[in-house]
Amino acid sequence: MSDPQLLPPIPPLQLGGVEPHAGLLAQPPDSQLLYKLMTIENLLRSIDGAYLHFSRVDQYTDSPIADPHDGQQLPADVAGNASARLQKAPAFSAADYYDRSRARTYACCFGLENAEYLWQHYGRGSDRGQVCVVFSFSKLREALNRSFAPDSARLVVDGVVCQQVLSLNYGIVQYVAWHSHRANHEALPNPIVYSYLKDQQRFGPERELRVTLSAPGIFAGFALADGRFMDFPPSLQAPFDFRAGLLDGAVVQMLLAPESDGAYLHAELGRRGIGLAPGSDIAAGPDAATGGLA
Repeated sequence: MSDPQLLPPIPPLQLGGVEPHAGLLAQPPDSQLLYKLMTIENLLRSIDGAYLHFSRVDQYTDSPIADPHDGQQLPADVAGNASARLQKAPAFSAADYYDRSRARTYACCFGLENAEYLWQHYGRGSDRGQVCVVFSFSKLREALNRSFAPDSARLVVDGVVCQQVLSLNYGIVQYVAWHSHRANHEALPNPIVYSYLKDQQRFGPERELRVTLSAPGIFAGFALADGRFMDFPPSLQAPFDFRAGLLDGAVVQMLLAPESDGAYLHAELGRRGIGLAPGSDIAAGPDAATGGLA
């Protein structure tokens, strides 16, 4: 693992791409449904702002079930990654490259199943209760790919429009024996691979598909037009129009936990003019947590 030739050459500045690493990631079938647990309040904020919330993968530290190692190099990879260095920049190792890439990677997470585990651990702590938004993977993918198309996507940082450097990818998380598994046993992996590996023992029941936005870690920084360097905040809001999603089938339905305030959510959706949109049926009965409709 000490051969510097294993490190990728420094490329010219690249704009963000749509699914540039699809071949490295496990893909679900187009027919796959995705389950997103959130509080009712966060759903309404997302509808009003027309966004999906993405968190930086090295910032998942705000809950007991958060993964502090999300996107991190595997422990068994660290020594080999640290020994691989650029010939023209020997102070910069592959390990540095992966750490920098991790700090520029964001994820939005979904379940592949409407599992009790998700209801028990996500979307908690709300006075109004939990809601599970069910997405069509293929339709969600189409909508996000349109938003991030290189010829039309814009990235706004502190009010400054700049080159869109975030690449969009989708993949099923692979669960491994975290402390013993290696991803660099043959060659150094693309940094995106680490964002799709999690500990089987702790997180296997999640059965997660994630969507990531990531910027290259090979560059020291990204300069804005006014001379400042781009900051990578703890979270991002990616454009997604829930109203359009309800009409085109990207949002299939919404499911409520039995103790959630269904009347409040019905009223708030109605106030926004989307309560009766196709696909917006809301489960408010005792079968909600297993996917039944009231």
